[in-house]
Amino acid sequence: MDKEKKLKQTQEEEEEMEFKDCENHSQQAQQEEEEEEKVKIEIGDEIIRSKIGIMRALAERDDPSVKEVDDFMIRRFLRARDLDIEKANTMLLKYLSWRRTFLPKGFVSESEISNQLADNKLCMQGVDKQGRPIVVAFGGRHKPTKGNLEEVKRFVVYGLEKICARMPRGQEKFVAIGDLEGWGYSNSDIRAYVASLSILQDCYPERLAKLFIVHVPYIFMTAWKVVYPFIDSRTKKKIIFVENKKLKSTLLNDIDESQLPDIYGGKLPLVPIENC
Repeated sequence: MDKEKKLKQTQEEEEEMEFKDCENHSQQAQQEEEEEEKVKIEIGDEIIRSKIGIMRALAERDDPSVKEVDDFMIRRFLRARDLDIEKANTMLLKYLSWRRTFLPKGFVSESEISNQLADNKLCMQGVDKQGRPIVVAFGGRHKPTKGNLEEVKRFVVYGLEKICARMPRGQEKFVAIGDLEGWGYSNSDIRAYVASLSILQDCYPERLAKLFIVHVPYIFMTAWKVVYPFIDSRTKKKIIFVENKKLKSTLLNDIDESQLPDIYGGKLPLVPIENC
C-alpha cells in the first residue's frame, strides 16, 4: 500500500512539474509572439499590400471565387505562412474548397449540432483591452459519447463563424479561455481536440489571439502530451497555462474587470454561444 501511495505521489509531482514547465514555456512563447508581431508591423504596409496583390492575382487564376475574398483574409493567410505567397496561396485555395464542401449553405444550422449545444460548453461575453471578443470553452462539459466526431466538427465551425461575425469593426482576432474545471478521463476526446485544432489552424488562421487554459487538473497533462505535436508553432506561442492562484490577476492583465466573465471575478455573466 505504501509503495502504491508513493508511486501515485511521484506521478502527481511529475505532472505538476510538467504543468509548471508548460506555464513557463507559454509565458516565454507569448513574449516571443508579441515581439514577432511588432517586427511584422515594422515591415511596412507597402510590402504587405504588394504581397496581397500578388497572391490575389495568383489565387484568382485557380479559383475565381477569390474575387469575393477581402484583403484582410488574404493577409491572415499570408501571416499564417510567414508571408510566403506560394504557401499562403495553397492554404487559401484549400480552405475555399473545404468551405464549399463543408458549408454548402454557407452556415451550420443549430439543428445539426443540438447535442453539442445542449451542454452549454461554449460561451461568449465581453472584449479584452484591445477590443477582441472573449470566448470561454468548458472542457469538463464535453461528453464524447454524445453525438459523433462530425457533429463536433460542425459545432466548432458554428462557434468560429459566430465569433467572427461578432468581431468589432477593425478586429480580426478573439481571445479564448479554455476552462478545464471538472475535466476527467470521461471528458477526454483526442480525436475531437485534433480535429478542432485542424479547423482553427487551417481554416481560420490568425483568428486566435490568445488561449488561456485555466483550472487545469494534473491528469490533463496526459492528454496534452498526445495533442501537443498537432499544434503548429504559431498557435503554441498563443497558449498560456494559468495557475489557479494567479487566475484572476493573469486575466486582468489582458481583460478589464468590467469585461471579465463573472465566474472569474469580473462583472459580466456568460452567454451561451447560440444566444450571441
